[in-house]
Amino acid sequence: MLWLDDSIRPHIPAGKEFEFVLGLEGEVFRAQKNRRMIRARIGDRTCFVKTHAPAAWKEIVKNASRGRWPVLTAEPEYNAIKRCTGLGIPTVKALGFGVRGRFPAELESFIITEELAGFIHLDELPAQLASVGPRQRTRIHRGLIAEVARIARLLHSNGLNHRDFYLNHFMLPTPPQRDWRGWNGEPLNVHLIDLHRMQMRESTPRKWAIKDISGLLFSAFDAGLTARDFLRFLRAYWQRPWRDDWGASRLWRWQVMRRAVSLYQSERGKPPPLPASLASSA
Repeated sequence: MLWLDDSIRPHIPAGKEFEFVLGLEGEVFRAQKNRRMIRARIGDRTCFVKTHAPAAWKEIVKNASRGRWPVLTAEPEYNAIKRCTGLGIPTVKALGFGVRGRFPAELESFIITEELAGFIHLDELPAQLASVGPRQRTRIHRGLIAEVARIARLLHSNGLNHRDFYLNHFMLPTPPQRDWRGWNGEPLNVHLIDLHRMQMRESTPRKWAIKDISGLLFSAFDAGLTARDFLRFLRAYWQRPWRDDWGASRLWRWQVMRRAVSLYQSERGKPPPLPASLASSA
């Protein structure tokens, strides 16, 4: 299986596509076991290239015996990009994808995605907003909450769950000179990235939706979260006034909060900075 976008196809030798892509060199972002991610140039495009080398049978059997079939190729990420794009969820653009091999321990694959130039991860935004006035900062926060909630709703209402649903897996284009003082309500165009662990079903199981939302909440604890922000998120996520589901969602909210707080304590070694009205739910 092989597909290359027309923008990079002329720069990759025909008949030796796998050898070329698997042999690319560049800035290494991740290298573990049989997987590697680099940033490299292909023609005039700056790309991220993720490669999967064959996995050892021992590793495959170990994961399978624990009920976790390992990610052996880049195909799940390629399919997730197509699915998200079809749903109107901004994400990275795929420029190439390939898989070869017959048996699990022989599979080699790659996926090439275009760099999101001029973007930052959402967890980097607070530093850029430090010099922005409180009113403008609140407007930006509200716009981001609405957009992130929209993405979460589209995922979970269409049988998807991300599994690494943290602020650092959302990316945002920044204004010139990263000056947010002139932002006047234009679309924020938040992109969801790192889709390699995404699961796709007919409907999203409750436990996986809770995992996504609690991961998001965990990563937002240090971003100046307020109780009103939480309610704004719920209103956008549920697509109706939060009061309509407040009673019926009590167990769901408690599970989300408990998981988020537990993760924060495990990662940071201390309780999260919670507003008083949310602390009572923890």
